[in-house]
Amino acid sequence: MTPLLILESFLIYTGLLFVISYVTSRHANNESYFVGNRQSPWYIVAYGMIGASLSGVTFISIPGEVGNSHFSYMMIVFGYLIGYVVIARVLIPLYYRLNLTSIYSYLEQRFGVSSYKTGAFFFLVSRVIGASFRMFLVVNVLQIFVFDAWNVPFYITVSGFMMLMVLYTYRGGIKTIIWTDTLQTTFMLVTVIISIFLIKDELGLTLGQLVNKVSVSEYSQMINIDWNGKSYFLKQFVSGAFIAIVMTGLDQDMMQKNLSCKNVRDAKKNIYWMSISLVPVNFIILFLGAVLYIYADTKGIAIPTRTDNLFPVIAMNYLSPLAGIVFIIGLISAAYSSADSALTSLTTSFSVDFLGMEKKNNFDEKKKTKIRNIVHVSIAALIVVVIIIFRAINDDSVISKLFTIAGYTYGPLLGLYFFGMFTSYNIKDKWVPIVAVVAPVLSYIISDNSQAWFGGYKFGFELLIVNGCLTFIGLLLLRQKNHNKVS
Repeated sequence: MTPLLILESFLIYTGLLFVISYVTSRHANNESYFVGNRQSPWYIVAYGMIGASLSGVTFISIPGEVGNSHFSYMMIVFGYLIGYVVIARVLIPLYYRLNLTSIYSYLEQRFGVSSYKTGAFFFLVSRVIGASFRMFLVVNVLQIFVFDAWNVPFYITVSGFMMLMVLYTYRGGIKTIIWTDTLQTTFMLVTVIISIFLIKDELGLTLGQLVNKVSVSEYSQMINIDWNGKSYFLKQFVSGAFIAIVMTGLDQDMMQKNLSCKNVRDAKKNIYWMSISLVPVNFIILFLGAVLYIYADTKGIAIPTRTDNLFPVIAMNYLSPLAGIVFIIGLISAAYSSADSALTSLTTSFSVDFLGMEKKNNFDEKKKTKIRNIVHVSIAALIVVVIIIFRAINDDSVISKLFTIAGYTYGPLLGLYFFGMFTSYNIKDKWVPIVAVVAPVLSYIISDNSQAWFGGYKFGFELLIVNGCLTFIGLLLLRQKNHNKVS
């Protein structure tokens, strides 16, 4: 794999995205950008959301994590199914009934402006950091294998990558993303499957022999019964349910795709089929991780200190050029899917939630479009800055960092929505931002001291639940006698 061949693969794939963008963005307007004119086919949305759910984190980090936590990640995936049922039966009907463009508008109707801005702010923080982490993971690989050879600085690489993304999303928005997601999902899945078969051939095994080799290895262990461990199976399962609720159901990025469906029935079908599909897809990705470790053991390849690098190192340095090309295309797909929909949803949230775009009746379509484009470019610049900062300080597995941060930033959203939907209390709205800050701080303190305070217990992803409960308790302290429930 030469840098030039990798660059050619990148440019060809990017060209496909621009073709899709051209076709889908013709006659586009602000409604197209924000909700796709609510005409998106549910099955296309469902298929594309598989790739959006996976992104670069799952594509690279999950196979690398197999060496540490084996197949225990599947317990989180099984938990997702419970969370998606809650989304389909509770959240989606609520969003459609209120005819929302930004899902955080619900908080304004239920509690007031401060709660609304707080929810939107926590989404912005969560998604900027999350999208930056995911995009960094894959752009960094391109930097190492391509642009370092030509002495191109990292900030130029990431800026150029983001500029291309801005160009193919700034007109069509979510209407374009719905269709580019299908392309990205396809290439990611094809990459995983082809990689497995290429490694199988390198090992001289049949598919049946490879499956048997993985099944009898330590890597296939799915259930961890160590209560104090981060990957204890019950903690993973329950955490998975809440992760799905907050990172899909309370996330503007993911819900904006659902809100582009024709009606609530189609949106529900989208969620159900997407959730079912994620089970075999994640299992195959974990299977790839086990295959990578078995290949490394067989060939005497040293496992990288940062396990995120295992897949790219083997694909680029030890397998055939075909494997390298396949990996690069999958990697590029993961990079685009990580950031393009995030860029669109962040633009939507900032335009609607903070600039009040929908309420500006005195603005014509041209002026609204101009403001939206300025926000679009500004958000892109912010993500570039965060990626550059992250590259300078990154010292841990991206998958662990991503979910740890989600546990702090999505916790207040979880508490706010559950309080709004399952109680009839109104609250002292102006104090909500304080509760939303205090709850994550207390969660961090509890997590940092959990082993000393709780007999060796170590928090994992269930910290999200603790954070949400603390927010819920804080809101109870702010409750007022008068009731005002939107449901």
